[in-house]
Formats: sequence, C-alpha cells, structure tokens
Amino acid sequence: MRAINLFIRGIEVVSALLLGAVMLLIVASTLGRYAFAAPIPDSFDIARLLVGACLFWGFAVIGFRGGHIQVDLLVDATGPRLRRVINSFAWAVLLLFAGLLVWKVLGATLSAMRSNQLTYDLRIPIWPFYGLIWLGMLASLFTIAIKLWRIVSGRDHLTSAEAQEIEDVTHDTR
Repeated sequence: MRAINLFIRGIEVVSALLLGAVMLLIVASTLGRYAFAAPIPDSFDIARLLVGACLFWGFAVIGFRGGHIQVDLLVDATGPRLRRVINSFAWAVLLLFAGLLVWKVLGATLSAMRSNQLTYDLRIPIWPFYGLIWLGMLASLFTIAIKLWRIVSGRDHLTSAEAQEIEDVTHDTR
C-alpha cells in the first residue's frame, strides 16, 4: 500500500508542477504583452498543451481517489454486496474507456512524431507534449485498475460520495 501511496503522491506532484508551469507561462506572457508589447512566443500553444497534460495527470489522481462526479441515488439504496457489484461494473467500464483513450492518445503522439508537427513561432516539436498527455492517461489507467482491484477485493470501503468527502476531510485534518 505504501508503494501505491508514493505512486499517487508522485502523480499529484507532476500534476501540480504542470499546473504551476501553465500559470507562470500565462502570467509571464500576459505581463510581456501588456507591459512590454512582447508576449512569449508560442505561449498559447504551449499553455494549451500543458493544460491538456494537467487534465490527464489530474484524472489519474481522480481515478484512484474516486473524486469524479457520480450519482449515488441507486447505489445508496442498495446493500453492500450489490453496491460492490454496481461499483465494480462502473469502474470496469471506466477502465475500458480509459484504455481506449490511452490507445488513441498514443496514436496521436506517434502521428505527431512521424509528421514532425511543430509550434508556429519557435518550431518546438509537439509530440513531447502529447507524450506527456499520454503518460498522464497511462497513469490514470493504472490508478483506475488499482481502484477497481480494491473494490473487487473488498479492500476499498464503499460509501456514498458525500460520506467519502466527509471521511476524506476528517482524514486530512488528522
């Protein structure tokens, strides 16, 4: 479990660093544009690609923590055994779609690499940014699989989203 927590912490750090980089790039480019009439070249393209990476690395954290939007009306009305079956099915479907997304993003990354797509001003290759996005999706595939395994094996307690939020807050304050 310690290795999983370290893995998740690493994902959170990467996501935070990416978000910080986007913020710094946008602030610096905006200051450059309005204060010196000289924005950072390709800042829009780089920020756009980094935001995509932020989203997918953040999705990896959500894949483990289960903080995504969910409707608990049906699940809350069931017993623990049926709740486990419903949640297992839902997480399995999420794992399937995440796997398909990993496959498609890998295709887009390889395509960008083969076609040598570049940014407009600085001529920076785009494929490393796509690769960063793909790595975030790959991390999310692992975190979703871990969560599914924990649900199926009974290691993950199945509560409603509201009860889980309350538990997370009380756990974080300890």
